[in-house]
Amino acid sequence: MRRFRKILIANRGEIACRIIWTCKEMGISTVAVHSTADRDSLHVRFADEAVCIGGPTSSQSYLNIPSVIAAAEITNVDAIHPGYGFLAESSYFAEICEACNIKFIGPRPDVIRLMGDKVEARRAMKEAGVPILPGSPDPLKSEDEARALAREIGYPVIIKAAAGGGGRGMRIVRTEEEFGHAMQTAATEAAASFRSADLYVEKFVENPRHVEIQVLADEHGHCIHLGERDCSIQRRHQKIIEEAPSPALTPELRERMGATAVAACRRVGYSSAGTVEFLLDEDGQFYFMEMNTRIQVEHPVTEMITLADIVRNQILVAEGKPLWYKQEDVLFVGHSIECRINAEDPQTFAPSPGLITAYNAPGGPGVRLDTAAYPGYVVPPYYDSLIAKLVVHARTREVAIARMRRALEVMVVEGIKTTIPLHQGVMEDPYFRAGEYSTRFMEQFFERRKIQGGLAASGGA
Repeated sequence: MRRFRKILIANRGEIACRIIWTCKEMGISTVAVHSTADRDSLHVRFADEAVCIGGPTSSQSYLNIPSVIAAAEITNVDAIHPGYGFLAESSYFAEICEACNIKFIGPRPDVIRLMGDKVEARRAMKEAGVPILPGSPDPLKSEDEARALAREIGYPVIIKAAAGGGGRGMRIVRTEEEFGHAMQTAATEAAASFRSADLYVEKFVENPRHVEIQVLADEHGHCIHLGERDCSIQRRHQKIIEEAPSPALTPELRERMGATAVAACRRVGYSSAGTVEFLLDEDGQFYFMEMNTRIQVEHPVTEMITLADIVRNQILVAEGKPLWYKQEDVLFVGHSIECRINAEDPQTFAPSPGLITAYNAPGGPGVRLDTAAYPGYVVPPYYDSLIAKLVVHARTREVAIARMRRALEVMVVEGIKTTIPLHQGVMEDPYFRAGEYSTRFMEQFFERRKIQGGLAASGGA
């Protein structure tokens, strides 16, 4: 068992700041790496040391493995925390860290590789007794094979990138005539995003909920879950709002899904924090989607209802320590909601980089803001548009919604467009307030807004 003296954070923005806060509490020094575009970012300011690793684009900097490793060796760190995105689910990067005697804060490379291959992950989950949707057991070899499978399992089906996630390389196919174009565009997108054009096909569930289970596992065989998050409110498979617990789950279903996620982790020898994602159909049946072998953007809602520090647990597990609590020790208190504040037009979702001319962070009881934004900060055009995660916690879902409405009302971000007006609209939506929604919510929400006259003008807030 070791104790880390210094950790390099191979990421940027709010998640880099989030990791720094926990490291400070643990007495661990931090190293920030940054691109030339991020030289004035908060994670650079608040880390104990900072190293510029390249130009403004991701390929020149945050995805540049030799530069990241060089920064780690120059600053003599014990470990690297990858955050999410970039190199977080790169088994190759984890192997390089291992070869350089630098601890990768995450699962073993072979586990990352297994769960990153969606076809192999499906196979492993099936062997573990986890429910999976009918679909192709191996990557598709031809369009004819895909059509034959679709006829066998029944339309609609969904084509997915075997090496990917996050909504890229995915196409819904409702008729046989749509297959050719759908496969071609999915393969092109998959190759561009994941360097692999391999695809698979599975049954498409109409009106599902996207429910994921947060797990923690150590290197000694212990594994627990921290309950679920409902991530159904999405646009083009990209999450916008998350909440915990899910309005759709009963205590019995929560227990079954949690136990299934834990069994899945044990089957693959998982350690660290991770998330097992499920589709939940209208009949209450759930099916494995994928596993994310990293910390999730939406981890704060779980932290709010369980009082767990997931980043701290990641670090302790990476140090070789056992989990300090058992499943029966996990407490669930109240309700939490997270809104992703993106630098985007709230109606078209077009990116809106630029200078933040005025900024006010909301506060008050039960409000948490994870952000790297500040007045005078220039949002660069090179990366994901997320600039803040506004999270609230309250005794009940009703009060949590009211608290989020209040927090959104006083949050000010001027100079760029943001999704704040969109979130305000969702908080007022009767279907959301009733907890009656699926992954089609945003599509239906905009249809309702067309009839009612659209979102409030976004201005610059």
